[in-house]
Amino acid sequence: MKTFIVIPTYNEKDNIGPLLTAIFNLKIPNLSVIVVDDNSPDGTADEAQKISGQYPIHLIKRKTKAGLGSAYVAGFKKALSLDADIIFEMDADFSHNPQDIPRLIEALNTADLAIGSRKINHGQIVGWGWWRQFMSNGAMRFGRFFLGLKTHDITAGFRAFKRNVLLALNLDKIKSNGYAFQEEILFLTEKKGFKIKEVPVVFVDRQKGRSKLSKKDIIEFFLTIFKLRFVRRMLQL
Repeated sequence: MKTFIVIPTYNEKDNIGPLLTAIFNLKIPNLSVIVVDDNSPDGTADEAQKISGQYPIHLIKRKTKAGLGSAYVAGFKKALSLDADIIFEMDADFSHNPQDIPRLIEALNTADLAIGSRKINHGQIVGWGWWRQFMSNGAMRFGRFFLGLKTHDITAGFRAFKRNVLLALNLDKIKSNGYAFQEEILFLTEKKGFKIKEVPVVFVDRQKGRSKLSKKDIIEFFLTIFKLRFVRRMLQL
């Protein structure tokens, strides 16, 4: 089984080296990492390049800051071309604990998509204020209700896909490019009938660097909900 972890980066120079080391210290057989860097001005790509001589790391350097969704699509396509059996998506800032990677792989024994979930029993978010927690919970409930989703954590960015899931999705048609990407790809996965398992994780807000969440991402999140609801109705005709 070949496992690939796709990590999008933008200004993660302080995090990428320690994260890659922590991932490969897990000693997971046939593990590779794909770093997709959006032309970080702080030299993130250079840091990834330095460590690539020690570990199986593939570096995709993009010329512009093209966004989270398109970065994952580029990484997914690269992983599929390299015959990946399991394909992860994961943040670069240690919000996702590398120690949870084996737990998500194990969950794929009985599922097609494993999600590191903050929104089920024993899942947790550390470092967010009450207002951000309130807004996040409200957005989740809104999205789940309007899209008819069973998954609780619809914007989780810590996921492990079996190869056949991504092959079944038309990645070229996924146009949402911020955090709305997570809800869109989840919506398509659920509607195609794949089995999804949520694994409780502790999400720790970044300690180094700045959050990439913007007002544009929030607006896109809600616009994507309405777009996908329309798509669902069309699929039911």
